[in-house]
Amino acid sequence: MKRLLLLLLLLVAPQAHADENDAIALTVFDYINGWYNGDGEQMERALHPELAKRIIDERAGLQHMGALRLVQMARAGVGTSVPEEERVREIVILDASHDMASVKARMHGWIDYLHLAKVDDEWKIVNVLWQLNDR
Repeated sequence: MKRLLLLLLLLVAPQAHADENDAIALTVFDYINGWYNGDGEQMERALHPELAKRIIDERAGLQHMGALRLVQMARAGVGTSVPEEERVREIVILDASHDMASVKARMHGWIDYLHLAKVDDEWKIVNVLWQLNDR
């Protein structure tokens, strides 16, 4: 009986891990595509309401943006100016453990390091540290 239980755990665990990675990736792609497509609802779906997005600017220091501002910018279509053929959508899940994950996302012109948390059984982006590609 113990062997059967262990075998079942070994068979189910990789699938559960793959399902979580898929859910994490879908959240990050909601963030990316919400930006490029000017879809505020899609962007909002990916973000925790208390999101902190930061960049370190050499002249101005640490610059901060919250979820509301990011959703407003998506709705305003700021990301739609990037031509479709130049829209980069690359993600790498660096680590995922229980209810948290770290993801590197590369988009047109910049790189984001994202921290996600599983809140009410949904993955949400809670922190973003980003920089422009020209550095």
